[in-house]
Parts: sequence; C-alpha cells; structure tokens
Amino acid sequence: MPELREKSGPLALLVGLGCFIAFEVLAFQLLRFATAGLGEANQYQPENTIVSNWVKTVTFLVLHLVLVLSAVLVLSNKLPRRYRGQLVGWLLLSLLVGFGLLIPLFY
Repeated sequence: MPELREKSGPLALLVGLGCFIAFEVLAFQLLRFATAGLGEANQYQPENTIVSNWVKTVTFLVLHLVLVLSAVLVLSNKLPRRYRGQLVGWLLLSLLVGFGLLIPLFY
C-alpha cells in the first residue's frame, strides 16, 4: 500500500533548523534581558548564595518552556500538514537546549 502522507524533504529540514536556531537565539536574548535583575553577577564572590541563582534558573526554564510551547501551538495550526511531523523533534531538541542555555546565562 502506498504511503498516503507526504514527507518533508531535506530542504524543509534545513529551513526548520535555520528557524530553530533563530528562535533559540531570540528566545535566549529575550529571556536573558527578562532575568537580568535576578541572581548574582559575580559567581565567585563570598556572599553568593544558591537561592538567588536558583530563582533565576527556574524563572529562565519556566519562561523558556512557555515560549517553546506557545510557538509549537501556533505553528501546529499554521504549518501545512506535511511539515507538522517535524514539530515534535524540534520541541524535544528545544527542551534539551533550554538546559544547555543555562551555562551562557550565568557567564
């Protein structure tokens, strides 16, 4: 039986990767600005406590999750059916990248 659903090609994956990178860069810059007042700027000072950095970390992760899920909801309604299969992969990758973005957030 022939496949009824069209698959997206390599060009669509490349465009998806470009959009994913642009989204993550813009989200990081926005969230870095939004969480700029939280946490300690100097990580190696003696008065540094984990509480203020913990608040910044949790705020960053929650806001990143909100941005990613909002983008997935909007894109799942706007994209043609043949490109929607990519969304789950980009969603999972974005959740992993959100944890990786914590490293440059504190430097």
